[in-house]
Amino acid sequence: MFSKLLTKKKKNKKKDSYIIIAGCGRLGANLANTLSALGENVIIIDQNQGSFRKLAPSFGGITMTGDATEIAVLDNAGIKKATAVISLTNKDNTNIMVAQLAKKMFNIEQVIARLYDPECECVYREFGIETICPAVLSMQEIDKLLTTIPLASMEDEE
Repeated sequence: MFSKLLTKKKKNKKKDSYIIIAGCGRLGANLANTLSALGENVIIIDQNQGSFRKLAPSFGGITMTGDATEIAVLDNAGIKKATAVISLTNKDNTNIMVAQLAKKMFNIEQVIARLYDPECECVYREFGIETICPAVLSMQEIDKLLTTIPLASMEDEE
């Protein structure tokens, strides 16, 4: 599932390298748990301390309470040594700001941001930020499922 990210990371892997995740909602927690279980170093940042309850008891990474759009919080997370930054909060504006800071200010090569509004994707692409858009991914999966319905059998039922 995360093989592309991990393959890139292993090529440049250092003992002190890690991935920063902004947002410990369902997706952020699941990603953090998975990467941690694979032996990756993970720092996850969320404004709400209670969000970390979603992490597995076996999570071996670091949790930080704070606003990932603040430079001081990213500095405290050690962003300068991060191999990737993934912004998965529930707000597009927060995700773009975290992603832009990581890409432009801290020169992080691998930056991924979740995006709810597919029309904003062009903004992310201009900055060289990879995006994950649940609406687009859902539409693609629905399209795949719909193309597997044999139209001839539907016509026979009429």
